[in-house]
This record gives sequence, structure tokens and C-alpha cells, in this order.
Amino acid sequence: MGEPARYLYAVCRGVDPAALDGVPALGGGTVELVDVLDLQAAVSTVDLDEFGEEAMRTNLEQLPWLERTARGHDLVVQSCAAAAPTAPMRLATICLDDESVRLRLEEWYDDLVAALDRVTGREEWSVKVFAHPRAAREAEGAEPAAVGGAAYLRRKKAATEERRSVEAAAASAAEEVDSVLRGTAVAARRLRPQDPRISGHEATMLLNGAYLVDSVRSADFAKQVAELVGLHPQVSVACDGPWPPYSFATLEDR
Repeated sequence: MGEPARYLYAVCRGVDPAALDGVPALGGGTVELVDVLDLQAAVSTVDLDEFGEEAMRTNLEQLPWLERTARGHDLVVQSCAAAAPTAPMRLATICLDDESVRLRLEEWYDDLVAALDRVTGREEWSVKVFAHPRAAREAEGAEPAAVGGAAYLRRKKAATEERRSVEAAAASAAEEVDSVLRGTAVAARRLRPQDPRISGHEATMLLNGAYLVDSVRSADFAKQVAELVGLHPQVSVACDGPWPPYSFATLEDR
């Protein structure tokens, strides 16, 4: 067994330690809290034989290890975020000991406070917009069987223009959905469209949006999404939430 170190999952403000009871930690230990001024660092003890700099260069290239570690990291972060304002740390943020944890949080203190202030009293919603694959196929299939000559070329051109019109209408609807929801949200992020194998939809994802909403306006936000669904039948809209505002509390350079 190698030297022990501290794995830093997240920084919280005002979390009840009991909220983390039973939450499994990486390395098989327990999740603990290290107090730093008015903040709390969620940490656990790991082995540098697995999480040291040299070992990490190898482990981060091993997909099973990476998936297992990412799931364990996210579970702790989500448990913290469900109980108190939380700023998640990047995967595999390692400190040598609790004193190193304290020094790091003191260095980042202003940025951490800003991130926690941003999400306090707020929730995250996910809204995804998909093109209707059937509509696109029907537009493509509108082309009749070959009849030869100019008539065929005209019909082929008309079918192509119809398909493009369907695609443009869907893209415009997605932009309007995002624009309207940004008017209700405190902040919004457009995330990279998901692969169909992840999203579970064969259709093209036109919008993958995350929206930070005041908790007291969550019902208004959900109602607004429902209204947009009715206004834009040319697309499919999937809405999930509310969740802890994970996407809006990250420290991008940490």
C-alpha cells in the first residue's frame, strides 16, 4: 500500500455532515468534511499508488477505471449538492493532506464564494430539442419514382427544397425555445449535443440546454416549457429537472 492522500470532490457551504452518511467514497473509505473558514471540503482518503501523478497517467487511459472513478466522484458531488450549495471539483483533484486542502481552498476562496453565491436558492433544468426524423424522411420521400427528363429534375429539386425547409423550421424552433427560456432563467449554458446512443433518441439533437432557475420560479419554468411544446409541434422537446445546479457551480480552471 502506498502513501495516503486526500481526494477533493467538492466544496460546500452549510452542508450537514449527516447528509453524507453512507455515501461511498473512492478508495473504500468514508466521505469527510474539512472546514475552511465558512466553507467545507468534501474529501476522502485514497492511495497514491492509484491516485498519484505517475499512476494517474496510466489510469486515465483505462476506460473501466475512468468510468468507475467518474461515477464515484459524481455520486459524492450530487450528494453534497442535494444538501447544500456545492461547487464540484475536477475529477482526480488530489491533495497530500488536510492542510493542503485548506491552503488550496484559501487560495480559491473568492472564486468558490462567487460560484456558491451563484447557485444558492437555485435549481438546474435540462431542456433538449430534437428534430422529427419522420418529418425529414417524409420530405425526402416526397420525391416520386423516376419519370425521366425535366419533370423528374423539377420534382427532385422540389423534394430537396422541402427537406431543407423542414430542417430550417426545426432549427428555428430550437433557437426560439432557447431564447424564451433564457428570459426566465438566471443563467443558461448550451452544451454539446449528445450522441444518439447516449440521448436515447435517433433524431438529431438541435439543442442541449442547461438553465439555472430560481427555486421559487421552478413551476413557472416548467409551465413555460409546456407552452413551448405546444407552440412548436415541428420538434420534440424533452425537459428534465429540477436538479442540483451542478453545471453552474463548476470552477472551469480548477
